[in-house]
Amino acid sequence: MVLQDYLPTLLRYITVATGIGFTMMVIYTGLRALGVRGEAATGYALIMPWVLGFLIWTAFPIIASLYLSFTDYNVIQSPKWVGLKNYIRIFTKDIDFWPAIRITVMYAFFSVPLGITGSLLVAVLLNTDIRGLGLYRTIYYLPSILPAVATALLWRWVFNPDAGLLNNLLQPILRLFNMSPPNWFGDARFVLPAFIIISLWGIAGSNMVIFLAALKNVPRHLYEAAEIDGANAWARFRSVTLPMITPVIFLQLVMGVIGALQIFTVAAFIRATPAAGKFMNVLIYQAGFQQFRMGYASALAWILFALIMALTLLVFQSSEGWVYYEAAKR
Repeated sequence: MVLQDYLPTLLRYITVATGIGFTMMVIYTGLRALGVRGEAATGYALIMPWVLGFLIWTAFPIIASLYLSFTDYNVIQSPKWVGLKNYIRIFTKDIDFWPAIRITVMYAFFSVPLGITGSLLVAVLLNTDIRGLGLYRTIYYLPSILPAVATALLWRWVFNPDAGLLNNLLQPILRLFNMSPPNWFGDARFVLPAFIIISLWGIAGSNMVIFLAALKNVPRHLYEAAEIDGANAWARFRSVTLPMITPVIFLQLVMGVIGALQIFTVAAFIRATPAAGKFMNVLIYQAGFQQFRMGYASALAWILFALIMALTLLVFQSSEGWVYYEAAKR
């Protein structure tokens, strides 16, 4: 019975693997026939699984979504061309769109700088030479490898207005001012701050590791020269460390903006009041997979892509004024 259930899937896997292997052999044989050296032909053949995966599961869906954004498509029936109707409706009639843009951009505006600053500070702390440093680095890194869904459920309990850990900690302070505990996800005023606090959960993850590597890569002779000139710890950090790691800060800023604008898992599992607005990816998911308006969802996705591209280009444009490359000529 078990074999019968999994046999069709196993056969599909075998068929795909055979097709990929055959394609690799054809590429290798064709390149060799064209006079390409054996080492180069082997390399091109070995990257074919990735190339096929990119073309089939990444490039094709992207192109297909652009076409679908100009159609009325409900998954069951064939797409019906409607031109710019989806985009016009989004910008003029969708009452959820502009609140979604606002909360998504505001979330990125606050969470990204705070996340970069927090990751850098943790990296500086873990860059010191103290006993048990490896243990501390492991402990700080552990939160970043927890499943996102489990983390979202944990934060939903922490922010619970009645029995949550955070409100229980705040109650003694709030009583002094005759204030009631905030309803974090039920009051539109507190939704954005709550999600920004949640975003700080992962500051000691991969970003911290990258910053730690950057700090290790700062030449020691620069610190020695600064010490000879009488610079204190803060002056050395401001005048030596920060300029030398600005390329890494730039990388973290670009990746942080892209990631923050695509927030989904936490926002999907923590139901906040609609009055605060929905994050863009949640709005896209609801339109596509709950309301089955795939054409409309594709249009929303391309608008989000345009927003991400615009902000990323803005960051790149600003980098000339603050990113320092040691080997660059100015």
